[in-house]
Amino acid sequence: MRVLIIGGTGTISTPITEQLLTRGDEVTHYNRGQRARPRPDVRHLRGDRTDFPAFEAAMGEAAPFDCVVDMVCFTPAEAESAVRAFRGRIAQLIFCSTVDVYQKPAPTYPYREATAPRVTAGDYGLNKARCEDVFLAAHARGDFAVTCLRPAYTYREGGGLIHTFGWSTTYLDRLQKGKPIIVHGDGSSLWTACHAEDVARAFVDAAGNSAAYGKGYHLAADEWLTWNRYHEIVADALGVTPRLTHIPTDVLFQVAPERAAWLAGNFQYNNIYDTSAAQQDLGLRYTVPFAEGARRVIGWLRAHGGFENSDMDPFEDR
Repeated sequence: MRVLIIGGTGTISTPITEQLLTRGDEVTHYNRGQRARPRPDVRHLRGDRTDFPAFEAAMGEAAPFDCVVDMVCFTPAEAESAVRAFRGRIAQLIFCSTVDVYQKPAPTYPYREATAPRVTAGDYGLNKARCEDVFLAAHARGDFAVTCLRPAYTYREGGGLIHTFGWSTTYLDRLQKGKPIIVHGDGSSLWTACHAEDVARAFVDAAGNSAAYGKGYHLAADEWLTWNRYHEIVADALGVTPRLTHIPTDVLFQVAPERAAWLAGNFQYNNIYDTSAAQQDLGLRYTVPFAEGARRVIGWLRAHGGFENSDMDPFEDR
C-alpha cells in the first residue's frame, strides 16, 4: 500500500511508520521537518498543514494514496482542508481522534462507542469531535472511506509518564528521591495506559481494512488501574516505595488552576473503555503490561539524561 502519514514523528506515528515499513508498505510523511531527521526509507514532504492552500496543492501533486493517516488534525477547518485535498484521490483516511470526545464523567462504564455520549466541555475534545463529523460526512458522500480511531493515554520510550500534574519528569525525580507525590482525590479513580506499539498496530491493521470503514474505535489498555496502583507500579519500576499524599481535586484546582486543568476536567473521572470492537476488527492486543512499559520508559530516560530536578520546582512541597 501507498500510505501517507500527516505527522509521522510523534508518540504513535513513529511506531506506525516502523510497522508499516515492516509490513512492506510505501510510506510518505508530510510534516514541518522540525522534530526528527527524515528517515532514508520514508519519502518526506515538508510543509505546514495549517497553510491550507499550500497543503492542498502539495497533496494534489503527491496523490494518489491508498490510505492517509491524519495524526495532527485538531480543528474542523483542518479537517475540511483535508477533505478538499483528498476528495477522489485516496481510498481511505484514518483520523487520529481521542477518547476525550466523550462526556466526563460517563453515565455508565466502561465507555462504549455505540452508547457513550460524544459531548465534551474541553476545546481539545470538542474540536476532535467536530473533526470526526467533518470526516464522517465526507465518508457518507463517498469522497473516501473514513475510520476514526480514539486512543486513550498512550506512552512510549522517548517521553515521560503522565501523573496528576501532567508530563513533567520531576514526578519521577520526586519518587526517586523519596519525596511525597500528590495524588488527586483518594486515588481510586480508574485509568488506563497503553504502550504506543500496541496502539500503532491497530492503526496499521485499520489501513485498507474495509471492515473499519465508516466506524470509530477505542484504542486503550485492558489493564484498568487505580491512580494509587498506577503510582505504585511506577515507583516499583524506579526501585522505590512511593509516599502518596491525597488532596481533593477541587482544592488542587483552586490553588493551581493552570496545573490542575486536565486533572479537573479529565483525570479525576474514571477513564476506562470497551475495546472489544477494536479487538474484533483491528486485532487490537494489549501486549505491553504497564509494569514493563514503565520500566522501559524509565530506562530510556536514565540513558538519555535522567529526570528534571524536582528541587527546582517547589510547587508540590508548598
